[in-house]
Amino acid sequence: MDAFTLVIIVHAVAALYVILLGPVQILRRRRDRAHRLLGASWVAAMLIVCFSSFWISPDGFSWLHGLAIWTLVCMVVAIAAIRRRAVAVHRGFMIGSYLGTLTAFAFAVLVPERLIPQLLQSAPLVAVVTVTVVAATVAVFVRLAVHGAIPRQSPADLGSEEPLTH
Repeated sequence: MDAFTLVIIVHAVAALYVILLGPVQILRRRRDRAHRLLGASWVAAMLIVCFSSFWISPDGFSWLHGLAIWTLVCMVVAIAAIRRRAVAVHRGFMIGSYLGTLTAFAFAVLVPERLIPQLLQSAPLVAVVTVTVVAATVAVFVRLAVHGAIPRQSPADLGSEEPLTH
């Protein structure tokens, strides 16, 4: 467990949040205020994943760092697209970013020398508790966002933008 630095822990928790929230964002039928709120948190977590990856390089930079750079580009394109109301472009880049994250996750889980398989072997309870806590956090946040328990901002706080619908 000595290999788990603060950067790696933050990276892993943010990545887990991205992985667990992704299907909610992709599969929910309604594209509403909750989608925008959850999407903003997903993008924030994705930015943490990408930027933290640059401080995780025991053997120098790898293709995973290239994927992080590409993901950052995708986030910019996706956000610009939705602001232009190009929903299909937004959706494509967001789903692509999610699939890239799943690819990186598969690599992190399936290569025995990586930290996740080592953690699962040496401290499975830590892994189970971490996944459970992050999943519960995602579930509570989704429930609050979808059912309107998160206070609505006033129009003055939002500016004069019209609501974005997908």
